[in-house]
Amino acid sequence: MVKTVKKSEERSSKGTTSPRPSPPFGMAERRLDWRLRLHPVDLYLGIRITVLAILMMGVSARAEDAEFKGDVREVRVVRTMEQHPGASLVWEPYITEWKPRHLVVAFGAGIPGKTDMGDIFASVSTDDGGKWGEPSLIFDHNQRHGAMQFGYANPVLYKPPGQEVIWCFGMRCPMNYLHSEDSQLVGAFSADGGRSWSPVELAMSYTGPLIVVGGIHRVVENGQPRYLFPAHRNTRRSDPLGSRDQFMLSSTSLLDWKLAGNIPQPETGRVFLHEGNLAPGDSDGELKLVMRTANYDNEGLTTDPPRAFSSISKDGGRTWTPAKQEPDLWNAKSKAFYGRAADGTHVYVYNEGPAKARMALRYKVQPAGGGWSVEKTFYDAGIHNSYPTLIETAPNEFRAVWDSGTKDRSRTHIHFGKFRVGPEAK
Repeated sequence: MVKTVKKSEERSSKGTTSPRPSPPFGMAERRLDWRLRLHPVDLYLGIRITVLAILMMGVSARAEDAEFKGDVREVRVVRTMEQHPGASLVWEPYITEWKPRHLVVAFGAGIPGKTDMGDIFASVSTDDGGKWGEPSLIFDHNQRHGAMQFGYANPVLYKPPGQEVIWCFGMRCPMNYLHSEDSQLVGAFSADGGRSWSPVELAMSYTGPLIVVGGIHRVVENGQPRYLFPAHRNTRRSDPLGSRDQFMLSSTSLLDWKLAGNIPQPETGRVFLHEGNLAPGDSDGELKLVMRTANYDNEGLTTDPPRAFSSISKDGGRTWTPAKQEPDLWNAKSKAFYGRAADGTHVYVYNEGPAKARMALRYKVQPAGGGWSVEKTFYDAGIHNSYPTLIETAPNEFRAVWDSGTKDRSRTHIHFGKFRVGPEAK
């Protein structure tokens, strides 16, 4: 069943239908008698299937009946928490394009009792997001590696241009950890458009703990591709002498990742810089990293005022300017999306409101050479939303995913939608 979210102005009135005629006398009794003769196990399974169907109908109805405001369109539900029995949440989706109209979305299904650890799945659509298939498992927390067992988080998908392969990178940490702040990088690839996955043990020149959220960016140097991958550390959560810093990994193979450079702290004082998104900057050869922020000494607090910070590199990500505040870009301790469209327009999608609220998603655009626009609504349905990720599939045409919840609970389902920036956008 396709789960569709419609705007209120697009809702059509529903006509009434005549009541179904009653079955011939005695038929209902014969049906009841047939059910009573079922084996107890069959009857039990039948009841469970019926209850599950009713629950799924309720999920579908909630998705179809949801009304929203915003400029995203053709919103669909990719996956719900109820479709993963035992999961405590579904969260942090990422999207890529295998070929025109063939999209892949990866997401996590959380383990109860863990803050942000679970399994990683991928779901495929071959009609540009209209319908989404049953997901395949990429990383399984039940699988043992000798005596070790890992939880996984934060999938990041990447399809190298000209290659018939999709990479899924993510994080893994031992199952006895309570959270995934001290993770290692893990990878898998798919050669069939996201329908099956082969894990790969990466050759890591960088061996420290890390957290990844933002996407991979490709640069070309001397005719050869080089891949940049934003990451950060938060070892200070468990160690008062640890650090909270953003840095950049690089690779020429997507298999061996080394430290390319660190993002210097602001000249005005330390800030917890993390979950950066990397995109081309305002001039040729310039890279700009826009980062989520928090108070360095107390990660539960925002910066004052709550703003994103940015840093610039002009040498392929090896050195970076000291981070500085982006006065026009709100950030209250929540991951945002920053990217550039084909015509040079930058787009920033973020959560409004105070820290940890994470309700409506808003956005701003910045035409090439211009300033940031006024705040506009991306998606607002009176429910929790967070962690938007977008990918450009045609000039100025984007496909987006984010995790959503209810009014009172976050991360119960994964949303997909279409979005356009530029002169023809609404």
